[in-house]
Amino acid sequence: MHKMIRQIAQLTVQTPLLAAAPVTSAAKLLAMPPVITQNVDCCGVHTAASGGLCTKWNKHNYGPRKWLEYNKTVHPPQEADEEPRKAYVCHMRSNIKYSPDKMWYIAAFVRGMSVDEALKQLNFVLKKGATDVRETILEAQQMAVERHNVEYKSNLWIAESFVGKGRVFKGMRRHARGRFGRVEYKHCHYFLRLEEGEPPQHYYLPEPQTPEQQLEQWLEQMRSRKVINSL
Repeated sequence: MHKMIRQIAQLTVQTPLLAAAPVTSAAKLLAMPPVITQNVDCCGVHTAASGGLCTKWNKHNYGPRKWLEYNKTVHPPQEADEEPRKAYVCHMRSNIKYSPDKMWYIAAFVRGMSVDEALKQLNFVLKKGATDVRETILEAQQMAVERHNVEYKSNLWIAESFVGKGRVFKGMRRHARGRFGRVEYKHCHYFLRLEEGEPPQHYYLPEPQTPEQQLEQWLEQMRSRKVINSL
């Protein structure tokens, strides 16, 4: 009997009389009507994409948190002759109602740009995710000035800009003749890191070579070849 009472007490449902007075018998506990604290959807199928994320699906899912922990990093003191460390700020926006495959193009587009140039270019990007990326950059720029002692808000450039996969809701789409198909409502996380200073001239690749330099590099590779197990 005590084992059964212990198992019933570990359930997630709560009763209004549990907080008022202790239960003396198992029969009285079973007779109480259970009151569910969370509003659970009866159908269990997400059939609409509008309205964004609903908190009743999972109240404990706040999205990724590790990226924002980099703002709390305490660096050791620098030497007098050492180059000053550049200030940076990490920011993110979680569970954007947009496909991560589509958001990747926008994230890669602004990577390596200065903040002013990225905001100017995003005004001409006719994509839904460009609005979220632009707002995230503005929020990170404000955080850098107010919390991370950045003197000039224009003296920042986008050091990192990438996307992560968010929550995926599976829904149902009706077809002809009583059939149905499955549809997925995808969300994504957008991560951003701003760094103080001027952006590099060549972010992705090193400085391009002239045709003469390319020929000289190719000849050097051909001359340095080695035939294995030869005399």
